[in-house]
Amino acid sequence: MWHENKFTQEIGIKYPIIQAGMAGGVTTPELVGTVSNAGGLGTLGAGYMSPDDIDQSIQKIKQLTPNPFGVNVFIPEFPEVSDGQIEKSNQLMSPFREELNLKTKQTPKQSKSLFDKQMDVILKHKVPVCSFTFGVPSKETVQKLKRENIIVIGTATTVNEAIINEENGMDMVVVQGSEAGGHRGTFFSPFENAMIGTMALVPQVADHVDIPVIAAGGIMDSRGVLASIVLGAQAVQMGTAFVTSSESGAKEQHKDAIMNTTEEQPVITSAFSGKPARGIQNQFILKMKDYEDNLPGYPVQNSLTKDIRKEAAKQNRPEWMSLWSGQNPRLSQKESANDIMVNIVADVTSQISAISKHGK
Repeated sequence: MWHENKFTQEIGIKYPIIQAGMAGGVTTPELVGTVSNAGGLGTLGAGYMSPDDIDQSIQKIKQLTPNPFGVNVFIPEFPEVSDGQIEKSNQLMSPFREELNLKTKQTPKQSKSLFDKQMDVILKHKVPVCSFTFGVPSKETVQKLKRENIIVIGTATTVNEAIINEENGMDMVVVQGSEAGGHRGTFFSPFENAMIGTMALVPQVADHVDIPVIAAGGIMDSRGVLASIVLGAQAVQMGTAFVTSSESGAKEQHKDAIMNTTEEQPVITSAFSGKPARGIQNQFILKMKDYEDNLPGYPVQNSLTKDIRKEAAKQNRPEWMSLWSGQNPRLSQKESANDIMVNIVADVTSQISAISKHGK
């Protein structure tokens, strides 16, 4: 069967489909549990979560599914940012804050201990899968996880990054094509040099690493799954496809934006967070476009815009929200994550059968 391979065997799931660990509240325990119950791998996006919130979410997921699931975390970054950069960014944010009636400018907060505390929770619960974005964890961290039989999955946007993941002990690697929504996982080279499409990137990575390759970026239905497998991937990771699901915690404005946009609109911007990310073009992105090169790096800029993004959602102002989306929004569906999974699996099986009959 098409879904029986090293990836599914090692993780202990039925279908080689990962629901991406999207941070910021999209990946509710209900979404994670539903995908895992449907035979895929649900993933909690814990990048911004406190250790206590991760702990509570994991407990809830365990109540919702007996099947394997994952937790995704961010490799910490501590950019050098001057007070002048922060002040300039706050000045640029002032018109948005005034319009939203926000009184106080933001002071960036960076915790050097958050990552270690997140790891402690993951180790305590012996989460089946731990995945990483924005870099590669230390070999010491990898070994700690592996001692608890936790499968570790990295992220790469180039062949070199995939090789680095393998050399540092990752069990598997997500290969993120340029079509992907949300933040770029690039960590080894300038992101402009790592904007390689999924179709070009996956087979090249598959030829240069021995660990299972997971395709990501623009994959929304059975056609993307089947194409990825043919290209050499053993699994796919899908994000935008699940943002509009009924179990998703995405704001309704975000879901509606994806359902009503076209492939030309998701653009790369660093205006919201200081890190390049793909989202639906709106007024905030357009107004900040000329200033992007001088904004504080991630995660400082992310903390400086957090109040604006949050209040914009409350006041129904999607023009100032970060509406992350991949390049394939026309294929989005507003239905349950279970139905998304069931339909993909049935369609892949049907397509393989049709190809087989045609070949005869």
